[in-house]
Amino acid sequence: MNSRFLIHNAIIINEGKVFPGYLTVENGLIADIGEGTCNSIPFFSDNSYNIIDADQAYLIPGGIDDQVHFREPGLTHKADIYSESRAAVAGGITSFMDMPNTVPQTITNELLMDKHKIAAETSLANFSFFPGATNNNIKELLAADPSIIPGVKVFLGASTGNMLVDQDEALEAIFRDLPHLIAIHSEYEPVIQANLAHYKAFYGDDIPISMHPLIRSTEACFHSTQKAVALAKKFGSRLHVLHLSTADELGLFDDTALSAQKRITAEACVHHLWFDNSSYDRLGSLIKWNPAIKTAADREALLRGVAGNLIDIVATDHAPHTLEEKSKAYNQCPSGAPAIQHSLLLMFELSLQGHFPLETVVQKMCHNVALCFGIEKRGYLRKGYHADLVLVHPAKEWTIEKKDLHYKCGWSPWEGENLHSKVTHTFVNGNLVYCEGVFNETIKGKALKYNGNK
Repeated sequence: MNSRFLIHNAIIINEGKVFPGYLTVENGLIADIGEGTCNSIPFFSDNSYNIIDADQAYLIPGGIDDQVHFREPGLTHKADIYSESRAAVAGGITSFMDMPNTVPQTITNELLMDKHKIAAETSLANFSFFPGATNNNIKELLAADPSIIPGVKVFLGASTGNMLVDQDEALEAIFRDLPHLIAIHSEYEPVIQANLAHYKAFYGDDIPISMHPLIRSTEACFHSTQKAVALAKKFGSRLHVLHLSTADELGLFDDTALSAQKRITAEACVHHLWFDNSSYDRLGSLIKWNPAIKTAADREALLRGVAGNLIDIVATDHAPHTLEEKSKAYNQCPSGAPAIQHSLLLMFELSLQGHFPLETVVQKMCHNVALCFGIEKRGYLRKGYHADLVLVHPAKEWTIEKKDLHYKCGWSPWEGENLHSKVTHTFVNGNLVYCEGVFNETIKGKALKYNGNK
C-alpha cells in the first residue's frame, strides 16, 4: 500500500497556532508541513502520493491518553487491547498508556513485557504500560527500563483491582528512591472508609449513588494530594497527579506553563469536565468513577484549570465494565466507564461552548502529554516526527448512539449527546488506520519510547 500522503486544504492546529496548510507523510514520518495552499507544488502531478483533500477539517497531532484501563489480561469480558485501541483510533487517540490493575497485576517486569507482546500483536494504536507499585516491590520498579515505561503508578486510594500502597515506609521509599515519574491515584482511604461506614449505617446496603461524592469526598482527595505533593517536594520527585476532581486540590499546584523543569504536574479527565453531581439523577451508576464526579463549582474550577496552567493534561481514565456489573447495588458496582472514543470530540465541544480555545485542546491532549512524559517524536506536527495525525471536521453534526460504539462493553454515558465535529481520518505512524468509519487493521501500533526527560 502506498505510504506517501499529501493532506491539503486543512486548518492546522499546532503549537499554539491555527492556520490553513498542508502536510506530507513519507516512510511513517512527517516529511513537510506548510502554510497556505499547495497548488504550486508538484505533488498533484506525482502519482506516488495519496492525496487527501481535508475539506477545511482541522489537522492536529494524534491524541495521547495517559490513563486507560484496557482490561487485558484477565478482565477481557469487559474490554481488551484490540477492542479499546480500535475505539481509540476512531476517536482520534493514537497512543495510550495502560494502567497496571489487571489480572494478574502488572507489578513485575516480566508481566509488563507480557502486555507489550499482546499489544504488539493486537493494538491499532501506539502503546505503553505503567508498572504498579505495591508495599513491597520497589526493587522490581527500580529495575524497570525507563525507555519503555511512562512512569510508575501508585494507588493512594483503593479502586477497582485494589493495589493500595498504604504503608508510610513504602511510600517514602517510592518517592525517595525511584528515578521514574510517579503517577498517583490520589484519595485517602481512612476518610473514604469512615464516610462509607457512616452512610452504610444510615442506608444499609441501599446507598444512593448520589452519596458517592460524599463518600469519596473532597477531604479524601485533598488530604491525599497534599501528602503526595509534600513528599514530592521533600525528595525532589517527579510527581504527576491523575484525575483531579476538586477545586480545593488546584491550590496545591503551580500555575506555570509546562516545561521540562516542572516537577509536579496534574491531569483532569473529560468526565470531571463534562458532568457534575446533578448528573447522578439522570445517569446513576453509569458515571460512578473514582475519584467521584463532584459539584458544579468543582467542575467549573477544573475547566478554569485546563484553560490556564494549573492542569497540564486532559485524559480519560477509560475504564469499561459491563452493564450488568454497573447495574449492581452501590457497594458491588465497580467504578469506571468507557470514554476514549469521544474524549477528543467532547473537548472540542467544550471549546465550542467557550471554555478554552482549540489550541488548548491540542496542547493538553497532545503536546503536553508528550512533554510531560518525555515521549520521543510524538505529540506535535513537526518534520521528522512520527505521523500520528487526526482530521476533525468541524461541520459534521451527529449524535452518539449505541450502534456506533466500538467499545467491547457496548455502552457509553454520553449516549444521546449531540456533537458538532467528527473524526474523519486517523493516521498512526503514517498509516491511515481509520477513514470515514472504515478501519485498516493490517498494521499495528508501536511501543512508545521515552527519552527520560520526566
